[in-house]
Amino acid sequence: MLQSKYIMKKTLAVLALGFAVLTSASSYRVLAQTGNPFASSTVAKLDAKPAASTSTVGSSSALPAPPPSSNWTGFYVGGFAGANFGRATANTSAVVGNYFANTSVVAISTTGTQKLTPNGFNGGVEAGYNHQSGNFVVGAEADFGSLTGSKTATGTTTYPCCPGTAFTITQSVKTNWLFTARPRAGFTAGSALFYVTGGVAVTNINYQERFTDTFAAATESGAIKKTRAGYTAGGGIEYKVGSKWSIKGEYLYADFRRVSTTSTNLTTTGGPSPTAVFTHSIYLKEHVVRFGINYHF
Repeated sequence: MLQSKYIMKKTLAVLALGFAVLTSASSYRVLAQTGNPFASSTVAKLDAKPAASTSTVGSSSALPAPPPSSNWTGFYVGGFAGANFGRATANTSAVVGNYFANTSVVAISTTGTQKLTPNGFNGGVEAGYNHQSGNFVVGAEADFGSLTGSKTATGTTTYPCCPGTAFTITQSVKTNWLFTARPRAGFTAGSALFYVTGGVAVTNINYQERFTDTFAAATESGAIKKTRAGYTAGGGIEYKVGSKWSIKGEYLYADFRRVSTTSTNLTTTGGPSPTAVFTHSIYLKEHVVRFGINYHF
């Protein structure tokens, strides 16, 4: 019991001594800074300032927020120009009848499969609307313009049945204009918009075919003149130049599928041969590369 009281007294003495030392050190620091032993409250306020300053510095050290992306929401109109690279497959075939032998039909089908490349120029006007949410942009665009391109292919083959005689098949394809209507979706990176697009494409197809031979001076012709709808898909990059203008580069693939017709107008030195039925078809695809400029409202 006595030992416990002794330990308690010693502990209280040590705590009192420590408190006295801390008080003396604080008084000495006050006296050294101000020359006034009663200015402890002033020093306390001075001591508080560095903490506040540290807090201020800490908040100012945070990185500034990045500037917002360009606003793409709204209507726009513009124009474009570029090149188109057409890839078409033309086919002409015939059936066995009063005029053609079996081997002739096979030869006509082989020679009548021809590849055409109606390359040309495209240019026109466009209009659309965008809606931006965060960095994502969705919208729709429609355009109309020229799609020039014309190509002709010719093939001549000897009749397998009849040496010394031959037939010639000439086929051509031509386009004049292109219309597309497409939704667009993409994301922004600064002032740039990266997007994909796809929708409907419409063009006019003008296909012509002519068959001649030296066996009986035969002639035949076929034609397709049609406004043809297909699909298109592609993508591009559009870049804001200021708040109202943008420039873009775009690629579109357009597929108009196969369109066919038949003819029974074969004529020879012996007269018409309506049983000689020909089938003609054309499958047109377009690769369109173009650059444009838009004004945003």
